[in-house]
Amino acid sequence: MKRALCLLFSLLLLSACASTPEPADENARAGQLYASAQSALERGDYSTAVSRLESLEARYPFGTYAEQAQLDIIYAYHKMDEAESAVAAAERFVRLNPRHPRVDYAWYMKGVAEQERGNDFLGEMFDLDRAARDPEPLRRAFEAFRTLVQRHPESEYVADARERMTTLRDQLARHELMIARFYADRQAWVAAANRATGLVRDFEGTPALAPALQLLERAYGELEMPELREDIRRILRTNGITVPERT
Repeated sequence: MKRALCLLFSLLLLSACASTPEPADENARAGQLYASAQSALERGDYSTAVSRLESLEARYPFGTYAEQAQLDIIYAYHKMDEAESAVAAAERFVRLNPRHPRVDYAWYMKGVAEQERGNDFLGEMFDLDRAARDPEPLRRAFEAFRTLVQRHPESEYVADARERMTTLRDQLARHELMIARFYADRQAWVAAANRATGLVRDFEGTPALAPALQLLERAYGELEMPELREDIRRILRTNGITVPERT
């Protein structure tokens, strides 16, 4: 009886081994599925590509193809104009593969997707100023690019990231200026001065700096703070910026 049970166990073990794909077979199948996804990407069928890449990652989660699939999913969502999904995919890759050789790409694409997030249909149709809308995606994009530049200075994406950071910084400065002017138009001079002060402190070198200083000079005048007003007028003159003629 004991011998019969041993024999039965051996047969079951052999059967299980025979039904389990060899690692080489798994890698070959993963490669075939990845090639199929790449074909979909090349012909612009991004929805199919995402489906196949997600299937690959689910079926073969521990191979190099799975890691590459995660990166390609970011790109596919970006091409589909699904910024939110692209951001989520990029964040997932960074979380799962913080030391991956291509994690710089994930940081870069997160920044790109965040930058494009919020560019909705109405904004494009009516050419609305991006700076006038919710600034949070711009801030997150800036932080993603800054992380890339600081952690991966040799990355091929750094040059473009720096250019995008300049654009983002200008947009964020314009946003702060618009809020300061909003308060000034309503004669809320303390709030206007605080916002303009923050712009001067955080966004030196942007085109919004000069009008922010001019607004600050006016706010200090309205608040009857002559010493601070004169300090601003001196800064304006030193930097060749027009000083308002007010008494």
